[in-house]
Amino acid sequence: MVSTLPPYAATLGVEIERDAEGRPVLLMPFGDDVIGRPGFLHGGAISGLLEVAAIAALYHAIETEGPEDASVRIKPVTVTVDFMRGGRDKPTRAAGVVTRLGTRVANVEATAWQDDRDKPIAAARMNYLIVRD
Repeated sequence: MVSTLPPYAATLGVEIERDAEGRPVLLMPFGDDVIGRPGFLHGGAISGLLEVAAIAALYHAIETEGPEDASVRIKPVTVTVDFMRGGRDKPTRAAGVVTRLGTRVANVEATAWQDDRDKPIAAARMNYLIVRD
C-alpha cells in the first residue's frame, strides 16, 4: 500500500486517507502554505495536490498488479490541469484513477474537491513513463 508520498506533499501538508476499497484519497488542509489570494487556494497548490494524488493512485495500481522483483520508477510526460472553481478556505481532497496501465506507459486522471466529490474544483490528466528496473 502506498504509504509514502513525494516530499512536496509534506510542504502542502497532505495526508493519506483511504476510500472504502482501500484506494488512496489525499487530504490537504487549508493554511498559509497553500493560500493564494485571501480566502482561496493557490492554483499551484491545487495542481500539486492533483499530481501527488495521481502518483499515489499509480503506485497503488502498480502494487495491486502483484509483487515485482524490480523497483518501479515513474516519470511524468504530460500534465494538463483544468480549474473549474476557486478552492475556498477549507480542506481539499483529491483522488486519482488509473485509466491505462501498460508495461511502459500509464494514463491517470485526478480530481480535487472540497464539500462534494461530484462538484470538483479542478481535474487533471497525466501521462507517465514507467521505468521497471
